[in-house]
Amino acid sequence: MSAVGKRFAIVASRWNEFVVSRLVEGARDELTRYGASHVEVHIVPGSWEIPVAVRALLTRTEPDPLDAIIAVGCILQGATAHAQLLAADVSQALMDLQMEFGKPVSWGILTPQNESQALERAGMKMGNKGREAALAAIEMANFDPRP
Repeated sequence: MSAVGKRFAIVASRWNEFVVSRLVEGARDELTRYGASHVEVHIVPGSWEIPVAVRALLTRTEPDPLDAIIAVGCILQGATAHAQLLAADVSQALMDLQMEFGKPVSWGILTPQNESQALERAGMKMGNKGREAALAAIEMANFDPRP
């Protein structure tokens, strides 16, 4: 698997920056490790805004089209259903964009119960989900549907 010659973008939320910055770092490091020379990072206010930014990147024609996008964020659970509703809507929007444009949008958005779980999944204990999302993006950017 290689990212050589491929173009990637990371779209990251600013909310919960202490966690998201680690996800961005993990994704960027993994892309570089696999040979990517073009990695853009775009920051948006929150996870809710990620699909709008992804759509803008997928419809852009200059400079060159992207091969894959990695969405990273952190939606912390609270006392209400807000986080579940937000995560479901963002997930569906990103899936719809993948299907509409035929380009991979890798999911690196955490939905932990608390900050401790978020940090564990951002590289402190249970691996880095940004890194894992980057690996999925690399694999899908190289996907060949031919048998």
